[in-house]
Amino acid sequence: MQTAYITHPSYLLHDMGSWHPESPARLRAIDDRLHAAHLFDHLIHLEATRVQRSQLLRVHDAAYIDFVEAASPSEGLRELDPDTSMNPHTLEAAWHAAGGAVMAVDRVLRGEVTNAFVACRPPGHHATRNQAMGFCLFNNVAVAAAHALEEHGLERVAIVDFDVHHGNGTEDIFRDEPRLMLCSTFQHPYYPFRGADTVSDHIVNVPLPAGTTGTAYREAFTNLILPRLEAFRPQMLFFSAGFDGHREDDMAQFGLVEADYAWITGQVMDVAARHAGGRIVSVLEGGYDLSSLGRSVAAHIKTLAAL
Repeated sequence: MQTAYITHPSYLLHDMGSWHPESPARLRAIDDRLHAAHLFDHLIHLEATRVQRSQLLRVHDAAYIDFVEAASPSEGLRELDPDTSMNPHTLEAAWHAAGGAVMAVDRVLRGEVTNAFVACRPPGHHATRNQAMGFCLFNNVAVAAAHALEEHGLERVAIVDFDVHHGNGTEDIFRDEPRLMLCSTFQHPYYPFRGADTVSDHIVNVPLPAGTTGTAYREAFTNLILPRLEAFRPQMLFFSAGFDGHREDDMAQFGLVEADYAWITGQVMDVAARHAGGRIVSVLEGGYDLSSLGRSVAAHIKTLAAL
């Protein structure tokens, strides 16, 4: 089994200020942990390509794309919402974050790798069709999933979003797209305060209370998500891979640990093995405590790579 690790130098240049939890240090922490865990050399390392406008247009309004591009500052910071800003390098990073996710789809579907992890920033799952929010500009995993459907002709794909915050942007984009199943676990009530009341045949939202531990999480995932995924029979699976539900991450109040992320990964890999030829693309979302982020991503990638 070969796992691609996709990144780009621009990801480290996007910086919203020393106070901001979504910082370049996140990727350095992941890189350091992959080296320390002796995983780095087992991966196929690729540099992300830039997304095409036509690929963004599958999930974002043209006026919104124009707005983001026009907002890029020549110096300093430009605030898009209270949590989300752009510096002079952000647009390049956002183009390559979405582009890296598309690249991962192409490599996996061409059979060049079994699966892929895109270590990108800015993250994406809060970005709606026409709004930047929650640190996100373009919805990277949505761009990738739409690419799999439209460019490669797949009939059923699924996104498993295990970030501690609901993937509201992904839900907004795919609300009326039955070819895509979104399965999102998240702390509720909590930012972005959406998703708990969704009723849909192809959107499976699992709101969980603050204090949810690995045992309770695994029970909910087993009972509420796995049967729906199994019945859907996806031809490709995606992770919106947020690690801010770790018990050491003070961004929220879940109690997950590295073994829980490895378990989630393994469960979805089993579904992918039965229905999708093992094809998985994982796209980084949240995770803000640097130590637990590095350890959790390493556990996730180790499972993906069957090491």
